[in-house]
Amino acid sequence: MPLDVAVAIVGPPAPPPAPVTAPLKPYRINPGDEIEVYVWGDERLQRTLKVLPDGSFSFPLVGRIEALDKLPTDLEGVIVKGLADQYRNSVPRVTVSVRNPTGLTYSVAGRVKSPGSFTPGHYVNVLEAISVAGGPTEFADLAKTKIYRKKGGELVVIDVKLDSAMKGSPSQADLKTGLIELQSGDVVVVP
Repeated sequence: MPLDVAVAIVGPPAPPPAPVTAPLKPYRINPGDEIEVYVWGDERLQRTLKVLPDGSFSFPLVGRIEALDKLPTDLEGVIVKGLADQYRNSVPRVTVSVRNPTGLTYSVAGRVKSPGSFTPGHYVNVLEAISVAGGPTEFADLAKTKIYRKKGGELVVIDVKLDSAMKGSPSQADLKTGLIELQSGDVVVVP
C-alpha cells in the first residue's frame, strides 16, 4: 500500500514587517529660533540670527523678513529676491538652516510632577508633554485636561480627555485628543 508523503520546503524565515511610521512634518520657524543664513561666494553675508518675538529678523541689503511659520526654503527665496538688485548677474545661492530650534516651546501646569516650560527640539503631542513633565500627580483629573493656544489675538481652549489613555485602555476618541500635536506657545493644564 503506497503512502502519500507531503514534503514541505522550508526556507529562511520571513523578515518582520517594517514598522509603520508617519512622515515627519517639516519644521517651521518660531520666535526664538536661531537660524543661519549663508550666501554662497559672499562670506560678508553669512549670518547667525535669532528670530525676534514678532517672528521676524533683519538681513543686510534685504531688510526685515517675516519668518514666522515659514520653512527655511521659503526664507531662501525671500532673501534671493531681496538681493537680486545687488548683483549684476545671477544672485548667489542662499542656504537657510535652523541652527537651534529653541523657539518651539510649550508649558505644562497644574497637577503634574514637574510643571514648567519645555523646549523639546521636536514636535510633541499632549500625552508626550505630560510625560516629559513627570506624569500626572495622584489627584490629577486627566479627563479635564486643557490646552490653551493663542490664535492671533484670541485664546482658544481645547478640551483633552486623557484618563483612560493614561490607564492603558484608551478609546479611539481619547487617542484622537491625546495625540493632538502641540504648537509653540501652547500651555497644557492638568487640573
